[in-house]
Amino acid sequence: MIHLKRIPIIIDCDPGIDDTMMLMLAFSREELDIRLITTEAGNLTIDKTTYNALSFLSYINKRVEVAKGLSQPIFRQQEVAEDIHGEGGLGNVEWAVPTFEASERPAIQAMYETLMQAEMPITIVATGPLTNVGALLLAHPEVKAKIARISWMGGAAVGGNMSTTAEFNAYVDPHAVELVMRSGVPIIMSGLDVTHKAYITREEMTQLSQLETPFAQKVANMMNFYTFTQKQTPFNPPYFEEQIRVHDVSAIACLVHPEMYRGDDYFVEVELEGRLTQGATIVDYAKRSGKTPNVHVLHDVEREKFIALFFDAVMKIGNTL
Repeated sequence: MIHLKRIPIIIDCDPGIDDTMMLMLAFSREELDIRLITTEAGNLTIDKTTYNALSFLSYINKRVEVAKGLSQPIFRQQEVAEDIHGEGGLGNVEWAVPTFEASERPAIQAMYETLMQAEMPITIVATGPLTNVGALLLAHPEVKAKIARISWMGGAAVGGNMSTTAEFNAYVDPHAVELVMRSGVPIIMSGLDVTHKAYITREEMTQLSQLETPFAQKVANMMNFYTFTQKQTPFNPPYFEEQIRVHDVSAIACLVHPEMYRGDDYFVEVELEGRLTQGATIVDYAKRSGKTPNVHVLHDVEREKFIALFFDAVMKIGNTL
């Protein structure tokens, strides 16, 4: 009998519509051993993201420790994205009244203890601002040897969605990004360059709603809300009305099916103070800096396989409820 070697992971997230879809994919995959979920202040305030994580996990009947993260970026005031995700963060969908509470351990403590007690290095999947991860590395640099890699949805090599140059997660807490980029821990960056190619069409959303499970209906309703708000965003082009970006899903998808993605290793740093470029992730494409690459930057995805993976997750979760 062949035993599947599972990938131990910690998920650091800020649910959020696309974070919720990322959690859906993560819990649908037998390859993953989810040890801990920590919440970020990003798309919403920390209280709302923590509630949403507990609500979604309660709905899908998955009980994993959820530890509440820091309530503010390291040096900046918090900025949220309720205009995109809705006031509650999940569009017009309600999942479930949480059946369990957040951990008594704060996120940094929970991450530290989970990593240090692990029998093998753990992958951190981060789909929000990197506040918790940056603070962890600053407070406990000894954990670096216990982190296999960090799979981050954030940043952009070309163009942004929070400004003309900066992606939201990087813009919200660039100082945390700086701490992570300089940590020496292996990093996979699923930035806008690849997540804009990992989209779902309106026709595919119609097919999704026809799967005829209550879960699929909720996913479709939530994603349709996301479609409306994405097309209202000034930095998004007109064709976004027909293409729904599920950005955070790629941070999980690239772990379970890395062959679907294309990327290269580059030196990446983040702009902290630029008047026009604060939060921009600068990718040394031309390799002019002479510095050793520190990030594996994803830039392409086989979209048809991505969609098949997404639909499979919706069906798997829906059929277990």
